[in-house]
Order: sequence, then structure tokens, then C-alpha cells
Amino acid sequence: MIRPLLSAAGLCLSLSLPVQALDLESMSEGDRALLRNEIRAYILDNPEIIMEAVAVLEQRQSQEQSQADIDLVKVNAEALFNDPASWVGGNPEGDITLVEFMDYRCSYCRRAHDEVTGLLEKDGNIRFIVKEFPILGDESVLASRFAIATLQVAGDDAYKSVHDALMTYSGAMNETGFSRIADTLGLDANKIISEMNGDAVDKVIADNHALGQRLAISGTPSFVMGDQMLRGYLPQDAMQEIANEIRAN
Repeated sequence: MIRPLLSAAGLCLSLSLPVQALDLESMSEGDRALLRNEIRAYILDNPEIIMEAVAVLEQRQSQEQSQADIDLVKVNAEALFNDPASWVGGNPEGDITLVEFMDYRCSYCRRAHDEVTGLLEKDGNIRFIVKEFPILGDESVLASRFAIATLQVAGDDAYKSVHDALMTYSGAMNETGFSRIADTLGLDANKIISEMNGDAVDKVIADNHALGQRLAISGTPSFVMGDQMLRGYLPQDAMQEIANEIRAN
């Protein structure tokens, strides 16, 4: 007797199996072998279904990851968006907040710097927060210490100037280089450098690393825009599109 069977791949197969074979647990080894052969033959005749299944799986995993990231952002919103130790730029009254975890020695962070700058200038309604997140060695840590100390000693405008300078600086990240940068910008290099190893700077770096760990951030640049995690470099147009989608929703 011919009976249809629904395979695990969602395929309706017509097999010469008895009615009781519909109970997979009670199938004989012969019936199981026949079913496997039919499924295998179908897949070989229609290999595109494998890619379809992979696409469905990837979409499902992406949706699950997106929801997990949204939950992480919600739990850590205060540290992300309202930390008084972090520099705030762009439009402080913007309707969307963009947070960047960055490292001055990261080549992709340097590329992203121009993209973010263009986004902030063109959009005009994005609040931007920088999270110093040095992960690429001692020079990364020193550069972040210098930038954070600048913010604490000389304020927001000085930090912005130092941040931009470090993003394009090609010399060694050491006190000699930092003094040169500070002098060029008209800042008190000695005062800033003297604060680089202070407890207040230690706390900012430690807090940012702890926050990054809670958000499962393992590389730079990493962004949070609204309630979305954006892991990795994105060009300006892609970030603008995401901002537009957030506003539309």
C-alpha cells in the first residue's frame, strides 16, 4: 500500500510502506533504510534545499542574537548611555544615541572614525558617546590613559581634539608623543601626563572593560545604536540606514 510520509525536511514522500510505518518508533530496520534512501535521493535530486535550510537556520540564529543583544543593551542601559565619565559629542539632545567602543591602535577604528564623523555631521541629530576600550596592548592602554586624563583635566573640547589627533597619529604611543600632541593643541602636557596613572583613570578603563564583557564585546570597533548592537566596522551609509530604521520604528 502506498502511504505519504512527511520527512524531517518537510518533504512529502510516497513510499511502499505499511500504515503502521507512520509511527517512526515502530518502523522496522528495512523500512528505516527505505526512508533514508528516499530522503537521500530527494536531496541529491534537489540539492538547493540544503542551502534553503542553511538560510533559514542563519536567519533564525540572527534573530535570536539580535534579541539577545537588545536584552543586553536594556540591562546595561545606564552604564552605556548615562555614564558621567564618558565623553559625549555629536548632538547632546539627539533623538538617537550611538556608543562606540574603540582602541586607538585598531586600524578599523581609525577607518570608522571618518565614517562616524561624517554621520554625525550629515545627520545632525545623533548623540555620540565614546567608550575607551584598549585591548591591543600596552600602547593602546597608554593612549586611552592619555585621552581619559585629558578629559578629566582639560574638559570636553580638549578631549575631542586629543581623540581626533590620536586617531590619525602614526608615532609611538608614549609620553614623548603625547607631549608633542598636547603642545600642538595648546594643552598642559605635564598636568595631563601626571594624571594618566591616577585612580580615576584606572576606574574608567576598568568600568569600560567590565561593561564590554557584559555585552560580550571581544573586538573593536563595536557600536550600540539605540537598542541595537553593531559588532564591527560599518560604513557611514550603513549606519545612517540603521538610524533611519530606528526612527521609523
